[in-house]
Amino acid sequence: MPIDTSSGSTPEQPVSERIRARIQAAGARFHANDNISAFVKEGELDLLQEEVRSKLQGVLESLVIDTDSDHNTQDTARRVAKMYIQEVFRGRYKQIPPVTEFPNIEQLNELMIVGPIRVRSACSHHLCPIIGKVWVGVMPNEHSNLIGLSKYARLIEWVMSRPQIQEEAVSQVADLLMERLQPDGLAIVMEADHFCMHWRGVKDTESKMINSVMRGSFLRDANLRREFLALMK
Repeated sequence: MPIDTSSGSTPEQPVSERIRARIQAAGARFHANDNISAFVKEGELDLLQEEVRSKLQGVLESLVIDTDSDHNTQDTARRVAKMYIQEVFRGRYKQIPPVTEFPNIEQLNELMIVGPIRVRSACSHHLCPIIGKVWVGVMPNEHSNLIGLSKYARLIEWVMSRPQIQEEAVSQVADLLMERLQPDGLAIVMEADHFCMHWRGVKDTESKMINSVMRGSFLRDANLRREFLALMK
């Protein structure tokens, strides 16, 4: 169904309000880990980046940082705005990367494991970095789609480049790969450091979080799960 991108807005409205109005008119969700690229018009990301820059400048002023005379922070608001929109949160604003899919001509039906894939994200609670690794186990069938190894990394990076919590991120990755590959089974394991624990709070630099999602045959077959987990390491 085509998305109604009209918002009845005036040019004076901040671009974030125009985008938000389109999303709400469509009854769509725009949580931190959602992709909203369908509601962003051409050229609006540049405007959004400038709006974020302006508000970050206000944050720096509220932190009582003299950005006029401090040469280290004179351009910080622009740099951070660019980082958020174009890099660490770009999975919210960019469309899914193109991925070529191939039919399973040879009818492969043996376990495939991809990883570890290095991933970077940010905790949606404190916007602190999450740095970790992801392993993917795939049990294809004769009807499955196959994708190149690099495409796993591209798809996972697209999901992870949003403010996230790890548990939801792994589930999103599993949903995306199940939809694209149509396998008999899928397994995802993620292990990550959370800098919201390293930098603040308990300041524990040793703890990691490991979680997994199992779908299809991995959920039903304990032997397959054990094989994947043993080969993963």
